[in-house]
Parts: sequence; C-alpha cells; structure tokens
Amino acid sequence: MQLLDGKKVSQAVKLELKGQVAALIDSNKRAPHLAAILVGSNGASETYVASKIKNCEEIGFKSSLFRFSENVEENELLETIKKLNVDESIDGILVQLPLPKHIKESSVINLINPNKDVDGFHPVSTGKMTLGLPSFIPATPYGIMLMLEHYNIETSGKNAVVIGRSNIVGRPMSILLSQDREYGNCTVTVCHSRTKNLKEKCLEADIVIAALGKPGFLTADMVKENAVVIDVGITRVADQTKKTGFSIKGDVDFENVASKCSFITPVPGGVGLMTIAALLKNTYEAYLTHLK
Repeated sequence: MQLLDGKKVSQAVKLELKGQVAALIDSNKRAPHLAAILVGSNGASETYVASKIKNCEEIGFKSSLFRFSENVEENELLETIKKLNVDESIDGILVQLPLPKHIKESSVINLINPNKDVDGFHPVSTGKMTLGLPSFIPATPYGIMLMLEHYNIETSGKNAVVIGRSNIVGRPMSILLSQDREYGNCTVTVCHSRTKNLKEKCLEADIVIAALGKPGFLTADMVKENAVVIDVGITRVADQTKKTGFSIKGDVDFENVASKCSFITPVPGGVGLMTIAALLKNTYEAYLTHLK
C-alpha cells in the first residue's frame, strides 16, 4: 500500500507556480489575482477560504476577500460579481459554497464571467469539459487528476466506480475518467443513493472515488485487493479528545481499507490539499488567458 500524499503533490504544484510567478515579476508583469467571496461565518467555509488565501500568499498571488453577512441580499452579491467580472485587475473569482438558502446558487454561479470561473462550475466550463475542450475543471476532480498523474497510476481500461453524483465532484470526475485522455479511458460506473448492489459494483472496481460525505462509508468488504481508493470526504465529527472538539473524517474506513489497496489517499492530507493546488493552477491559467 502506498499513500497518495496530497501534501507532497500539492507542494510540487505550488513550487512550480511560485517559480512562474517569480518570472512574471522579474519581467515587470503583475501577479495573478484571485477574488474570493465569503457569505456568513460557517466554520468550515471560513477555514477553507483562509487556506486558499494563505496559499495564494505563499506562491506570490494577490488575493482579495469580499465578506458578506449571512443575511446579505442576493442582489447585493450579484452586483459585486458584476463589478469583479469587469475588473481588469482580477483574474479569478470564486464564491465559497454553500450559500444561505435565500440565495440561489445557480444565479450566482451563472453570473461569473466564464473566463474568470476558476472553480469550474459555470455551465460554459462544464460544457467545454464534457466535450473535451480546454476549460476550467472543477478544482477537486482536477486535483485528483493531478494526483493520478504525479503517481503515474494506470487508468486506461480500468473499471472505476464513482460514489456520488454532485456537479462539483462526482459527475465531472466520472466524465474525466471516461474521456480519451491521459489518465482517463476508464469504464466508469456512477453510484448514488438509489444504486442497488453497491457493494458488488465496488468490488468490481480497480479505482474507487468516494465522494458522498458520509464518514467511514466505504468499508473493507466493499474493496477488492490492490484497488486504488480516492477519498474525497471531509466531514467534521465530534471528538472530545481534540482541542477543537472535532476530528476530520473521510468517506473511507481508512484503518481497515488501507491494507487492501495499492494506493489510497489519507484524510486529512489527501484530496483537500490537491483541491487548493488545482484552484491555484486554474487561477494561473485564467491570468494567462487574461493577458492575451
């Protein structure tokens, strides 16, 4: 069993980006600029946004944070996005999800300039990705693809099961793995809450992507020997032994599954770090597009 070390791979990605930014500055060009929008004070969202901003600073990106109260009117949020869309100094825009229930996520996402859609959620980005055209890929699936590439994991002709069908992870992940691309060409089965015989389907999989948000869901009896297991789950679970009062758990029962795997991601220290690395790469690509 070998760990797919998100810290190691994300550091490699960030080191490359840091060098590229330094070269830009040396040639008297500005640094890439990411704008983040945070609504409310959800603890997990606060943590995620703070980490994204910190990582921008580490590699030399400029970042701006736009904070709004939980009760912000949808129109106010949309007006901010409109201004960011036309701001020539901003290369990428991300809106931290989830949003409060009174704000329609699709209205917010669809308004973002597709050329600044570094989260890869806009319908234009989704359409281009589906057709195999150059596009912004949602950060978590993109991060997973970068990890597969870094460890040179064979995917062609393999059976892959994706557990979860969200537009953020599961669905784009299934598309990427099935496409005729390097680290693609899988035969993909997408499983979800209505899937029958889920255990049997997982046992046929050479690669399992668990992305459903249920701690410890994938157990050892669902995984065949030498499978590659990618754990996307990041859930806060009450734990009084921790100063924070919680532990971070993945969708995989890591302790019992790991020994059966050829490769497996840890939680934390796996996909979460790659998500941020992929977001930074998307921002850099948006910057290059912006310069043209």
